[in-house]
Amino acid sequence: MTERPPTVRDPHLGDVAAWHPIEGTPTKKKVAMGCSVGATIETYDFIGFGIAAALYFNTAFFPAGDPLSGTLLSFATLGIGFAVRPLGGIIGGYLGDKIGRKPVLVGSLLLMGIATVLIGCLPTYDQVGIWAGVLLVLVRVVQGLAFGAEWGGAILMCFEHAPWRKKGLYTGITQAGFPVGLLLANLAFLASVPLGGSWAWRVPFLLSAVLIVVGIVIRLKVEESPEFEELKEEGELSKNPLLEVLRDDWRNILRAFCLRVTETAGYAVSVTFMLSYVVAEDLADRSVTLTATMIAAGIGIFATTYWGALTDRIGRRPVYLLGTALHVLWGIPLFLMVNTGAAVAIVIAFVVSYAVLQNSLAGVQGAWFSELFATKTRTTGASLAYQLSAVVSGFTPLITTALYAGYGWTGPALLFMGYGLLGLVAALLTRETWGRTERDEVAALERSLTGGAAVPTPRTRTSERQLASGPTTD
Repeated sequence: MTERPPTVRDPHLGDVAAWHPIEGTPTKKKVAMGCSVGATIETYDFIGFGIAAALYFNTAFFPAGDPLSGTLLSFATLGIGFAVRPLGGIIGGYLGDKIGRKPVLVGSLLLMGIATVLIGCLPTYDQVGIWAGVLLVLVRVVQGLAFGAEWGGAILMCFEHAPWRKKGLYTGITQAGFPVGLLLANLAFLASVPLGGSWAWRVPFLLSAVLIVVGIVIRLKVEESPEFEELKEEGELSKNPLLEVLRDDWRNILRAFCLRVTETAGYAVSVTFMLSYVVAEDLADRSVTLTATMIAAGIGIFATTYWGALTDRIGRRPVYLLGTALHVLWGIPLFLMVNTGAAVAIVIAFVVSYAVLQNSLAGVQGAWFSELFATKTRTTGASLAYQLSAVVSGFTPLITTALYAGYGWTGPALLFMGYGLLGLVAALLTRETWGRTERDEVAALERSLTGGAAVPTPRTRTSERQLASGPTTD
């Protein structure tokens, strides 16, 4: 358990700073890095499957006679992993609110690692026929469960250790683990291209074994959330966090679901589908698309953190409104740029799609989604909303491929814009949780605790905990 600082007594505040210091816990930086490293590894594993599905699996695990059908089947397998992520989110969120954030972090990482290494060992369609696809689906289901359990635990652990005024920055650091994983996955697949044959896609999955060992060692050293420990000591843990959050916070689940769909489904169109689209239309070879994705991911490491930090200064909702509005405007220009076939234009398209549009939303979600739910049901609520949207995004490449077959590139472009509109409306309907009022209130609380003249309105211990960790809506 995290060692707490001496209790700060104040007739108006009680001992709020004792369990959650203004500047965060002493281990906040180690926790942020540990959560980010784990997110990196799990993203490497999960996104690696998406890259392989777009570039290799259509012929490796399915009949090669009909390329379009093979691509559809490959993307369908990709979607299955997303479809089971809500179940993983429910299980991981439930356990995170019942037994702690840390056990879920370690368990999900280990499960993901085992599944990913197994992918690198699977037989192909030429070797075992239809069983190749069946085995791929089974392993993909395990991947989806593990990844579904990952996000809520990692984000909430970081959020609850972070300084009061820098929760956007710290959760942005954890979210930045995803572009790092994306970068490493693309680097691995780019480096393995010269190997040829099945080794071109097997080696990146097998290399995951090394990353998993490193990740497990780091995560075992991460300390449990101080807010979870406080709830546990006071006997305030939810008896059934799933039922409680569905009963009391279903509106926030719906809002966060719509907010998240724009980001994750938009990525599925602008990156996952685009990888196969560029190659299928002979606009560029695989090395160009992988390089473009790597550059975008490299920039995204810093962009995600920046967008998160920006929310600490101006609020969560303004940044999200900007990102979703840009999604609505970017659909047509995205395909027009890629259709030129110019390598520079393709790189710019990927960078804008990822570092600007996707990252501006992902950098906000860690703090905003966490603040929408009460502490005792936070992991369950945030995970459920976050992972339910994965069902939509998981099958988006399949839907996009079908739209492309029927309507050309305008079909996917309009779908991308539609996702942006959904998120824009949701952002307008979701209350700001870190606006000027909340920032001023925390500033007054800080001054009171550090000896300043201003004293905030008296609060109960429960409301103090909520102020330090973020207000709820409804």
